[in-house]
Amino acid sequence: MIELRDVSKSYGGHAAVHPLDLAVEAGRSTALIGPSGCGKSTLLRLMLGLLWPDQGEVKIAGVRLAPDTVREVRLKTGYVVQDGGLFPHLTAQENATLVARRLGWDRGRIEARVAELADFVRLPKDSLDRYPSQLSGGQRQRVGLVRALFLDPPLLLLDEPMGALDPLVRADLRTDLRSIVRELKKTAVLVTHDLGEAAVLADEVVLLQGGRVVQRGTLTDLAERPADPFVTRFLQAQRGWS
Repeated sequence: MIELRDVSKSYGGHAAVHPLDLAVEAGRSTALIGPSGCGKSTLLRLMLGLLWPDQGEVKIAGVRLAPDTVREVRLKTGYVVQDGGLFPHLTAQENATLVARRLGWDRGRIEARVAELADFVRLPKDSLDRYPSQLSGGQRQRVGLVRALFLDPPLLLLDEPMGALDPLVRADLRTDLRSIVRELKKTAVLVTHDLGEAAVLADEVVLLQGGRVVQRGTLTDLAERPADPFVTRFLQAQRGWS
């Protein structure tokens, strides 16, 4: 589903991502984990074409990301960011339906899809007419999920989607998100520094340090067969993940 070949990215001479290869299978959930500045969000943005690699190539479902293909790829990708990434001047429903309206969907189709997805992600119907400032953090994140799922994309990219939520709301939402991804059989890539989230949401993890992949596998693999002392240190710093 996703293939990065010899991809690197630098900012002002500083390497955020060193040349690497990375593949994500269709139908699998993968978590990019690591400390701040390790390159995980940069990798996600490269997958969406928000950034372009200095070298190498990125392919999504066999399509090479380039200026003339990026729109096609984005329409097949749901993107979820922290706190929902909503436009403050639009209602929840207007935020969720923005792309569909731009694509010319008729009103009946839009309203049916909104109702279906609001129910699916457990978003109260009476919140759809509210503005983001009138919603709780969990509700904003669920609106962001509705927007990401609206066109039924095969791929979901999630950039620390629960980082701004309090622990109880985060626990509920990550359980719901796991069910959503698995029930809809989506390919998902999650960026997080939280091993608890990775344990719940991901089939496997990719641990990054300094723009390089240190180890890839299940969390059990990392705990029992660490490839590098950094792996053990990172896991020990988050003892509560299990």
